[in-house]
Amino acid sequence: MRKAVLLVDDSAMMRKVVSRTLKMAGLEFEQVLEAGDGAEALTCLRDNNVELIMCDINMPVMNGLELLQRIKEENLAVGVPIVMVTTEGSEPQVRQAILAGAKGYIRKPFSADHIKNSVTPLLAP
Repeated sequence: MRKAVLLVDDSAMMRKVVSRTLKMAGLEFEQVLEAGDGAEALTCLRDNNVELIMCDINMPVMNGLELLQRIKEENLAVGVPIVMVTTEGSEPQVRQAILAGAKGYIRKPFSADHIKNSVTPLLAP
Protein backbone atom coordinates (compact mmCIF):
# COMPACT_ATOMS: atom_id res chain seq x y z
CA MET A 1 0.00 0.00 0.00
CA ARG A 2 1.29 3.43 -0.94
CA LYS A 3 1.57 6.33 1.47
CA ALA A 4 -0.48 9.35 0.34
CA VAL A 5 -2.32 10.83 -2.61
CA LEU A 6 -3.63 14.39 -2.95
CA LEU A 7 -6.93 14.83 -4.81
CA VAL A 8 -7.58 18.40 -5.94
CA ASP A 9 -11.05 19.18 -7.31
CA ASP A 10 -13.69 21.76 -6.42
CA SER A 11 -16.30 18.98 -6.41
CA ALA A 12 -16.30 16.84 -3.25
CA MET A 13 -18.25 14.22 -5.19
CA MET A 14 -15.57 14.07 -7.91
CA ARG A 15 -12.84 13.69 -5.24
CA LYS A 16 -14.78 10.70 -3.87
CA VAL A 17 -15.16 9.23 -7.38
CA VAL A 18 -11.41 9.57 -8.05
CA SER A 19 -10.58 8.03 -4.66
CA ARG A 20 -12.92 5.08 -5.24
CA THR A 21 -11.63 4.59 -8.79
CA LEU A 22 -8.00 4.55 -7.59
CA LYS A 23 -8.96 1.72 -5.21
CA MET A 24 -10.79 -0.15 -7.97
CA ALA A 25 -7.63 0.19 -10.10
CA GLY A 26 -5.61 -1.50 -7.34
CA LEU A 27 -3.92 1.75 -6.28
CA GLU A 28 -4.57 1.99 -2.56
CA PHE A 29 -3.12 4.72 -0.37
CA GLU A 30 -2.83 4.86 3.42
CA GLN A 31 -3.89 8.48 3.30
CA VAL A 32 -6.16 10.31 0.85
CA LEU A 33 -5.71 14.06 1.20
CA GLU A 34 -8.25 16.37 -0.41
CA ALA A 35 -8.25 20.00 -1.51
CA GLY A 36 -11.10 22.00 -3.07
CA ASP A 37 -8.82 24.31 -5.07
CA GLY A 38 -5.19 25.04 -5.83
CA ALA A 39 -4.68 27.29 -2.80
CA GLU A 40 -5.84 24.51 -0.43
CA ALA A 41 -3.60 22.07 -2.31
CA LEU A 42 -0.54 24.28 -1.77
CA THR A 43 -1.23 24.42 1.97
CA CYS A 44 -1.60 20.65 2.01
CA LEU A 45 1.64 20.11 0.07
CA ARG A 46 3.58 22.37 2.45
CA ASP A 47 2.55 20.11 5.36
CA ASN A 48 2.48 16.64 3.78
CA ASN A 49 4.52 14.36 1.56
CA VAL A 50 2.53 12.69 -1.20
CA GLU A 51 3.34 10.13 -3.90
CA LEU A 52 0.74 11.30 -6.40
CA ILE A 53 -1.34 14.39 -7.15
CA MET A 54 -4.58 14.08 -9.13
CA CYS A 55 -5.76 17.57 -10.06
CA ASP A 56 -8.72 19.10 -11.87
CA ILE A 57 -7.91 21.96 -14.24
CA ASN A 58 -11.00 24.15 -13.86
CA MET A 59 -11.44 25.30 -10.26
CA PRO A 60 -12.22 28.59 -8.54
CA VAL A 61 -9.65 30.54 -6.44
CA MET A 62 -6.62 28.85 -8.07
CA ASN A 63 -7.00 26.55 -11.06
CA GLY A 64 -4.90 23.49 -11.86
CA LEU A 65 -2.54 25.33 -14.23
CA GLU A 66 -1.83 28.00 -11.62
CA LEU A 67 -1.26 25.26 -9.06
CA LEU A 68 1.32 23.57 -11.30
CA GLN A 69 3.19 26.85 -11.62
CA ARG A 70 3.14 27.52 -7.87
CA ILE A 71 4.31 23.97 -7.07
CA LYS A 72 7.29 24.56 -9.36
CA GLU A 73 7.99 28.07 -7.97
CA GLU A 74 7.89 26.86 -4.36
CA ASN A 75 9.81 23.65 -5.10
CA LEU A 76 7.03 21.55 -3.59
CA ALA A 77 6.39 17.88 -4.39
CA VAL A 78 9.64 17.53 -6.35
CA GLY A 79 9.50 14.37 -8.46
CA VAL A 80 5.87 13.68 -7.55
CA PRO A 81 3.77 12.85 -10.63
CA ILE A 82 0.85 15.20 -11.22
CA VAL A 83 -2.03 13.84 -13.30
CA MET A 84 -4.62 16.30 -14.55
CA VAL A 85 -8.25 15.17 -14.50
CA THR A 86 -10.11 17.07 -17.18
CA THR A 87 -13.23 17.37 -19.31
CA GLU A 88 -13.18 16.84 -23.09
CA GLY A 89 -13.23 20.52 -23.99
CA SER A 90 -9.97 21.53 -22.33
CA GLU A 91 -7.45 20.19 -24.88
CA PRO A 92 -5.38 23.43 -25.07
CA GLN A 93 -5.27 23.50 -21.26
CA VAL A 94 -4.06 19.88 -21.19
CA ARG A 95 -1.17 20.84 -23.49
CA GLN A 96 -0.37 23.77 -21.19
CA ALA A 97 -0.47 21.46 -18.17
CA ILE A 98 1.95 18.98 -19.75
CA LEU A 99 4.32 21.84 -20.65
CA ALA A 100 4.02 23.09 -17.06
CA GLY A 101 5.10 19.74 -15.63
CA ALA A 102 2.04 17.47 -15.44
CA LYS A 103 3.00 13.86 -16.17
CA GLY A 104 -0.34 12.88 -17.67
CA TYR A 105 -4.04 13.49 -17.89
CA ILE A 106 -7.25 11.57 -17.61
CA ARG A 107 -10.47 12.65 -19.27
CA LYS A 108 -13.78 12.65 -17.43
CA PRO A 109 -15.66 10.34 -17.42
CA PHE A 110 -13.01 7.71 -16.72
CA SER A 111 -12.84 4.06 -15.65
CA ALA A 112 -10.62 2.13 -13.27
CA ASP A 113 -8.70 0.85 -16.33
CA HIS A 114 -8.02 4.42 -17.51
CA ILE A 115 -6.67 5.30 -14.05
CA LYS A 116 -4.61 2.14 -13.80
CA ASN A 117 -3.09 2.53 -17.27
CA SER A 118 -2.33 6.23 -16.80
CA VAL A 119 -1.16 6.30 -13.20
CA THR A 120 0.61 2.98 -12.51
CA PRO A 121 3.57 3.68 -14.86
CA LEU A 122 4.16 7.02 -13.09
CA LEU A 123 4.54 5.53 -9.62
CA ALA A 124 7.82 4.10 -8.41
CA PRO A 125 7.63 0.35 -7.65
